[in-house]
Amino acid sequence: MTDRVERAGLMVATSLAGFLEAHALPGTGLEAEPFWRGVSTIFARFAPENAALLSIRDTLQAKVDCWYVDHADMPIDMAGYRTFLRDIGYLVPEPEPFAIGSTDVDPEVATLAGPQLVVPILNARFLLNAANARWGSLYDALYGTDAIPGAAAGQGYDIDRGAQVIAWAKAFLDRAVPLAIGSWSDWAGGNPALADPSQLVGRAGENILLRHHGLHIELVIDRDHPIGRGDPAGLADVILESALTAIADLEDSIAAVDADDKVAAYANWLGLMRGDLSASFKKDGVVQTRRLEQDRRYAAPDGSVFTLPGRSLMFVRNVGHLMTTPAVLLSDGSQAPEGILDAIVTSLIGLHDLNGRRANSRAGSIYIVKPKMHGPDEAVFTNRLFDAVEDLLGLSRQTIKVGVMDEERRTSANLAACIHAVRDRIVFINTGFLDRTGDEMHTAMRAGPMIRKGDMKASGWIAAYEDRNVQIGLACGLSGRAQIGKGMWAAPDRMADMLAQKIGHPRTGANTAWVPSPTAATLHAIHYHEVDVFARQAERRGEAVASLDRLLTIPVATGRNWSAAEVREELDNNAQGILGYVVRWIDQGIGCSKVPDIRDIGLMEDRATLRISSQHIANWLLHGVATRGEVDAAFARMAAKVDAQNADDPLYRPLANGGIAMDAAKALVFDGLDQPNGYTEPLLHRYRTEAKVAAAG
Repeated sequence: MTDRVERAGLMVATSLAGFLEAHALPGTGLEAEPFWRGVSTIFARFAPENAALLSIRDTLQAKVDCWYVDHADMPIDMAGYRTFLRDIGYLVPEPEPFAIGSTDVDPEVATLAGPQLVVPILNARFLLNAANARWGSLYDALYGTDAIPGAAAGQGYDIDRGAQVIAWAKAFLDRAVPLAIGSWSDWAGGNPALADPSQLVGRAGENILLRHHGLHIELVIDRDHPIGRGDPAGLADVILESALTAIADLEDSIAAVDADDKVAAYANWLGLMRGDLSASFKKDGVVQTRRLEQDRRYAAPDGSVFTLPGRSLMFVRNVGHLMTTPAVLLSDGSQAPEGILDAIVTSLIGLHDLNGRRANSRAGSIYIVKPKMHGPDEAVFTNRLFDAVEDLLGLSRQTIKVGVMDEERRTSANLAACIHAVRDRIVFINTGFLDRTGDEMHTAMRAGPMIRKGDMKASGWIAAYEDRNVQIGLACGLSGRAQIGKGMWAAPDRMADMLAQKIGHPRTGANTAWVPSPTAATLHAIHYHEVDVFARQAERRGEAVASLDRLLTIPVATGRNWSAAEVREELDNNAQGILGYVVRWIDQGIGCSKVPDIRDIGLMEDRATLRISSQHIANWLLHGVATRGEVDAAFARMAAKVDAQNADDPLYRPLANGGIAMDAAKALVFDGLDQPNGYTEPLLHRYRTEAKVAAAG
């Protein structure tokens, strides 16, 4: 039973009220009593609207379901389909041409291009790693991964491998910051004569600071270092400016189901904004403490001193509109919308940065990513909610910036209108392939059996989705004012593949893309030296927007009759992914981690991957491609596999024995048709709460 205290007509979990009053409010200039009155007013005003928007989602889905049933076994007439979607309000009129008006946007977001990390906010150590990933060692990133073809990381230091790393890094320098004559491999030290002398922008002692495409490269000169001793110039390392921005995630990558979870998450965000977050851990038997990096000082060529940020600029991703939280009960006893609570608390905590050293946002903004909005009405709601939070906290209008995740079908189809709804505070749009596919499948659940999951990336609607995101973003004036982002590289151990493939993101004109680790950020930074993103955006500006009809094409498997072996293979793949993720979520409260896939390849998994896998099986069950018995058999086979993959985890509870995690996994599939928009959160929260109660009792 949660202990609660009354605050302005709200019943607030004692742990949350205590955290806000003892830690979050002090230092902001706000007093507790008027703060709580304002919070109560916001909930009274916006909670009914939030519920009404969710009801509209359900109404639209019911109408779309009926349309598919009425048009079963008929080729879809796209003109008629578009007319239907407009008639029911699913599609809205395009706004007149406009340009966003966001101001006070930091250069990391507006005028620079580089990697972006997403990190679960509940893990303080990971959070610090992400915040400190602004700068990374290229030598370490190359040496410790498979990034160089034919080389593999081993134990100790391998001279031949080290030589490969140094040669690779110097070849990179030849491309990004070439010398006027010769190669960096022949550089013997001193003041480097660059082909473009303006690229040399500073020094720190003997270290040399270079700049290319707005990103900095620091050459570490240390003749006492083992590597530096063997280099004619004493070059001991190449440090790249890497993760310009990072997202502290309250949403898909964490398991936060009650007040204590929320307080732990908010406390870590407070530590970031105050600059005092730390984490202690044991390594090789020695206790180490990690803290936030300080800014870096350099002397410019003219002798003046300047600093560069020592850490990534931090966004915080709030939850979407769907979920409620037991951390706050409204006057009628119902749970408060969790997204409204996040908006209030994360913005309140942001005041510690704005009123302090502005170590996060030098421009004086608070950056919130808002996921899973369905269409422009929900974007309008978010804009008005942020207005109200600004009024509560005494902030100027549009201090709170918003990042819009383009990951739901109704947002993709109305993207310009969604951007227009938040046009004076938007700083970010980003595609999310997995959630977008999950919503595609749930929206068109009754249109027919979906193509196999592995074929989705090659389908026409995905290409239109990715193209339209950039094209519409550029048409709305995001270049030079906001980020146009692309999705995650999910395989943290496959850096050679990432180097070969992820350059495609900046080539589209996206000025950021997600990476799973600081090491991946350093390697992905190379792509932003290879591609002049803002020149690419200029080339694409004015490009015709990809066809809406192509975006709305449904990925059903017309006329396909899979063999029994193909069906079994697809079920096993989906079931293994579901179980591998759910067992950690339910039993251990781990919302994101490297989970072995069916081929034992470690992939970063979060709720988006779970949504697509569970919805895919639910779709095949609905259309008779698979039977319940076949799905149960797949779960039984894959439980044994997942148990074997986790055999070395002392906290692991075997799935083969049944239990709450297995019940949750099956519910996600067998109750998948009834889940709002195919989301996994309602069931995950229910079963995780049950598991926590069982563990406590």
